[in-house]
Amino acid sequence: MNWRAAAPAWCSAHAVPNAWNNWVGRVITRAGGQAVYRKLDVTDLEDTRGFIEYARAEFGRVDVIINNAGVMPLSPLEALKIDEWNRMIDVNIRGVLHGIAAGLPLMKAQGGGQFVNVSSIGGHAVYPTAAVYCATKYAVLAISEGLRQEHQDLRVTVISPGVTTSELADTITDPASKAGMDEFRKIAIPAEAIARAIAYAVEQPDDVDVSEVIVRPTASAY
Repeated sequence: MNWRAAAPAWCSAHAVPNAWNNWVGRVITRAGGQAVYRKLDVTDLEDTRGFIEYARAEFGRVDVIINNAGVMPLSPLEALKIDEWNRMIDVNIRGVLHGIAAGLPLMKAQGGGQFVNVSSIGGHAVYPTAAVYCATKYAVLAISEGLRQEHQDLRVTVISPGVTTSELADTITDPASKAGMDEFRKIAIPAEAIARAIAYAVEQPDDVDVSEVIVRPTASAY
């Protein structure tokens, strides 16, 4: 499959300003591609199904689904921020499952496709204040590996970013955790680094499945 000709459906839980979407669309169009966007809530299964169907209607098929939605409100467990725990479970785990549930029947019917699920270095090690977040990212690894083993006609890739420029840390409400993350993010790599890793996995021949890629700053010990 030529990834440049694919019709990838991007799943994001975050509301992105229309001006940003329009700018991205213009960049893709100038490069010879085609781009459309639609808001969705990945915690809502029917909304996610509608999003995937929208992509299929626009492009005729969906070759790649990128489950990228995530939140990261870090805090010590003893802070008992239970609403934040539940939000991470809803977005980081259920969001991925909803993306799979919405896209799997379509990909099976069309004879192939690829899921790219975004985990984290937090899916490989646990850090103080990040117990629940790391648990959700370990879950992404387990779900992805199970999906890969169950379907020999689909490709499943996990991308595990290290600290990256994004709005992810904006969900942290615990002051000490936020201060620690602000310091950690001083060496963040740009989001384009993650996009290049995804493109590498997608552009491989159909018989090659890049199962996992970890992408992090050279200067990071984590």
